[in-house]
Parts: sequence; C-alpha cells; structure tokens
Amino acid sequence: MINNMRPVGIFDSGLGGLCAVKEAVKILPGEDIVYFGDTGRVPYGSRSYDIIKKYARQDMNFLISKNVKMILISCGTVSSVAIDYLREMFQDMPIIGVVETACEKAVAISIAKERQNKKIGIIATEATISKGMYKKYIAGIDPGCEVYSKACPLFVPLVENGHINDGDMITKLTAEYYLNEFKDLNLSSLILGCTHYPMIKNIINDVINGKNGKTELIDVGLEAAYKLKHELTERNLLNDTGRKGRLDIYISDEGLNFKNISSGFLGFDTSSSVGKIDIEKY
Repeated sequence: MINNMRPVGIFDSGLGGLCAVKEAVKILPGEDIVYFGDTGRVPYGSRSYDIIKKYARQDMNFLISKNVKMILISCGTVSSVAIDYLREMFQDMPIIGVVETACEKAVAISIAKERQNKKIGIIATEATISKGMYKKYIAGIDPGCEVYSKACPLFVPLVENGHINDGDMITKLTAEYYLNEFKDLNLSSLILGCTHYPMIKNIINDVINGKNGKTELIDVGLEAAYKLKHELTERNLLNDTGRKGRLDIYISDEGLNFKNISSGFLGFDTSSSVGKIDIEKY
C-alpha cells in the first residue's frame, strides 16, 4: 500500500482517546484512522510503570499489525511514563504523544501580551503526576513558569461509566473536591492532562472559572491532533486524495456503555465501527 494511503493509529486506555479522534476526524477528513481503546484494562494511571509499559507495548503492536503509518498516543499516562521506551523499541514508527504539544500551548498562553501570567495548572492521573513530565517539559520551555499539579484519579472511571453530561452532580462534586485549591490561583491555563478529561470539560470549567474566571482549559487531544496533521504534512504522509477517511474502533472489552457514549460524543453511530480484540495476543 502507498505510504500516504495507510491509516493513522491512535490508542488510549479507554474512551478518553476519542477526544483526539473527534478532532482528528475534523482536521484530517481524508485519513483512515484505526483507534484502540483498552477498555478491559482501564485505568492505566494507577498501575505500576512496568505494567504501563507492557500495556503500551501491546497497544503499539496491535496498531502496527494494522499497517499504520504513524501513531498518536492519546493517553497522557503512557505519554508521560513510556514514550521514550516506545520510541526506542519502535524506532521505525513515528510516534506522537500528548505532553509536548499541551505544554507548548500552555507556555504560549502564559506569555501572551494580554496575560503575562505564568501560573499553569495540570490535572492528570496519579502515574502522570508522579512522573512529572508535564512539569519538566514546561520548565524546559520557560523555567519562569509556576506549575501546580493535581492527580484526579476518579475522573477516568466517571467518564468510562458515562458521567459526562454537564449537569452530572457526581462528576461536579468530584471536580469541586479535586479543584477547590486551584480556584484562587488565577491560573493562566489548566492542562487537562488525560484525554478522558475533555469529556467533562464544561464541568471542570464551571468549577475553575465560575462566572468570571479567565483560566483557559487546554484539551490535550485537540493539541495532539494538530500536531498529528503537522507531522503527517512534514513527512509527506498526508492523505490528500480527496476521499473521505474511514474510522475503525477496536476495544479490549465491550462494556455496556461504550457504543452509546462513543456515538454520543463523536456525533455519529459507531455501532458498525467497533470491534473487540484480545489485546493479550499482542
């Protein structure tokens, strides 16, 4: 198959990576996309580093078996803990993570003329926060930034169980519990460092900003999708045939809510697009 006609691979620990898929479908309408959500082993954020690396290696092997030309790791935990390991192991496969692009966006916001506020917040899984990659990357771009981090482990299971509607009281109370300490910091931006979190972005925004706040929320999936387009273009891998791309979704466990939640979030029926695989074979 001609290189630029091959699909793009995207993976995450579960539903969250659909945030990146949703944006990629919009900005890369001609690309075939193969998405894998490891719904049978979600969440990754509370696992040991060795287990996260093992799961990520299997996820990569599965996507490579689909003859993909580039892989976007839309999981903040894997991007923080295992991306260097994966790049070393799969040297012939271009790999994009979500950490770098989100940090670059946050620093750009912090130094904008109308802001001049170098306070950046990060919320993510426990493994991501403990690894500190967001904080390290921001310091590498602008050491003058003040970074405030918070692990929010309950957000992932809430999303996976469908608690994503703007008025969901369980998610709102959880967000208030986690984010209360951020309210008075006057952050220039808040990085949603796990791709599950943009699915509850409106709830997080209400808690952080209320009626008058000016903290900008950064969707790591959106920023990564733009990076994906840039890298495909730079490497002459962009599918520019003018055809409409295809989306194939694979999961490791067919939860009761997956098809309903994914269809509602993406805005089209995913029933015929979803297949179940045994990820342990990879």
